[in-house]
Amino acid sequence: MSMLTVSAVSGALGGLVSGINLCAPLTTSEVSALKAALAEYQVLFFRNQSISPDDHLRLAELFGRPQLHEAYPHVAGHPELTILENDRENPSKIEVWHTDMTFRPCPPLGSILHGVIIPERGGDTLFASLSAAYDSLSSHLQIFLEGLTAVHDFTYGFKESLAEPGGRERLAEMVADNPPVEHPVVIQHPITKRKGLYVNALFTTHIKELQRSESDAILSYLYRHIVLPEHCCRFSWEPDSIAFWDNRITQHKPVNDYWPQHRRMQRITLDDGVRPSAH
Repeated sequence: MSMLTVSAVSGALGGLVSGINLCAPLTTSEVSALKAALAEYQVLFFRNQSISPDDHLRLAELFGRPQLHEAYPHVAGHPELTILENDRENPSKIEVWHTDMTFRPCPPLGSILHGVIIPERGGDTLFASLSAAYDSLSSHLQIFLEGLTAVHDFTYGFKESLAEPGGRERLAEMVADNPPVEHPVVIQHPITKRKGLYVNALFTTHIKELQRSESDAILSYLYRHIVLPEHCCRFSWEPDSIAFWDNRITQHKPVNDYWPQHRRMQRITLDDGVRPSAH
């Protein structure tokens, strides 16, 4: 019998899960409990889970369809298992709060990230609740934002990579396959029905119904508002820790305070084929 328990790690989001072994096949009741916990806590954390690539893939397939991300290297024999690795020769380039891949018509359901090599100091990850951020706005601003549409662009988010020598050639297929897309500024989570602010500083370029100066001012305010401390939680990694976040209602940001130490993470990102919706 499963002894799964979840403990809140902050007021806004985040649950630390114990009493479960992710290296073993999960029971139907365990999967149901994790799905319910993910909806409630928006990001789940696990300790001491020494999962293999096969374990990682088996776990991910219980929650969605693993996708490929051609901009990153992958584990040999596992194209779904992206490697996020930084050291002295390869500093991290991701410095900005973001929701993953909002440049796609149907962004991912979420991601399962495994800490393989963790720095002795630093390298935490921050998470923000888009529903907590929406809920704390005034009702007048909520009403105004609900009628707006934002444009999200792959080339905007990967401009540093595209500017590297050979970057535009390396990412040519990704650029061609991902023209700018539009999503509502305020979306509704498909399970909980909670509303959330669906803009992010990495991929959102502008709000199309507004003049550019108006859009810049509104987006600048929303980016600051989303990541207020009361909307966030912070996860300190240990080897074989795992974070599983609901990409539909969160943002996240790595804390790049560990260079030149070595940090290697392995991630599977999941699709559900659902387009963000205001209803």
